[in-house]
Amino acid sequence: MKVSADLNQKKRLKLTPEEYAALRRQVLQRDGWRCQVCGSSVELQVHHIRWRSRLGGDQLDNLIVLCVNCHREQHASQTSSE
Repeated sequence: MKVSADLNQKKRLKLTPEEYAALRRQVLQRDGWRCQVCGSSVELQVHHIRWRSRLGGDQLDNLIVLCVNCHREQHASQTSSE
């Protein structure tokens, strides 16, 4: 019996805006309200390590806090390496 590839893939969890806001706060607290690259505490954003567009999920182990500049650099370096 052949199993469809679709059945083997994890379904990505869809969070409500409220659930995502709570998860975002958890990530910020876990990372000490600091960019995990440069240590800045201003203009913080939550970055998906595995991008959502590449089926990265909204879960604690796939999220990291970055400042706006490091976040921009992270996306630029990942895009240019494709």
